[in-house]
Amino acid sequence: VQLQASGGGLVQAGGSTRLSCSASGGTRSIKSMGWYRQAPGKQRELVATIANGDNPDYNESVKGRFTISRDYAKNTVSLQMNSLKPEDTGVYYCYSRAGWGALYDFWGQGTLVTVSS
Repeated sequence: VQLQASGGGLVQAGGSTRLSCSASGGTRSIKSMGWYRQAPGKQRELVATIANGDNPDYNESVKGRFTISRDYAKNTVSLQMNSLKPEDTGVYYCYSRAGWGALYDFWGQGTLVTVSS
């Protein structure tokens, strides 16, 4: 599975932005898609994810501000990010878990979101 992310950039605190990710190749084996992020000097952490046909899961720090959505027909996942805070700054990675039997994790190239105060 190949993942291509877009969106991000520089946003003021309190503002909004949207990330999108498109999957290609082996998409019928996708079991879940989502987003992780990595802030400078910190470990990568889950932001939000949706398993096929399931409700989304969110990091507690983004609940009520971020909304993840999937278009199953287009094999895309999006992340609407509202009320952004400087601590949301980081590189955001599109993620997919896919496979038949054994499952594997796939990652997009990462897109930088910078929230200025």
